[in-house]
Amino acid sequence: MERIFLIGYMGAGKTFLGNALACKMHLFRIDTDHFIENRYRKKVSEIFAVEGENRFREIEHKIISELSELEDVIISTGGGLPCFNNNMELMNRKGTTVYLEVSVDELVRRLKTDKATRPVLQGRSGEELRAFIAENLEKRKPFYEQAKIRFNAELMDGKKDIDTLAERLKEIISLYNYRD
Repeated sequence: MERIFLIGYMGAGKTFLGNALACKMHLFRIDTDHFIENRYRKKVSEIFAVEGENRFREIEHKIISELSELEDVIISTGGGLPCFNNNMELMNRKGTTVYLEVSVDELVRRLKTDKATRPVLQGRSGEELRAFIAENLEKRKPFYEQAKIRFNAELMDGKKDIDTLAERLKEIISLYNYRD
């Protein structure tokens, strides 16, 4: 029985690396934000705008509690999910948590072209974007660093890099779970 939670800041690679890892480990992958959007028939940004962040965080907690009962699954979480409602403690208790560590500079590089799909980044560019990411990452790190495994996901420029990282992460998870 495998239950793996991928956590980290937006742009860290939870989706791309999660998909590659799921293929290598023959597991099903679920993205919490997509799961919420399908369940509530609203975009995450719409839930935030209409119902507020507190309500969204309640929904996230309900969903991660539900998903944490599934087996043979990789769960890619929203970037803020580990930071609220004791979700980190829940995920650590229910499975293997993996923090995908990426530097601020690399996150800026990845996210500057992805602002259209990430409303919180719209209207930010250059140093303002970098400062926003650095400040938020610093606030979230104490939660992220509670993960059982910290994994450097810095080099992820193409399919070959993603496959290499997924293979390495599969080995690390296997060793961790074997020892546990």
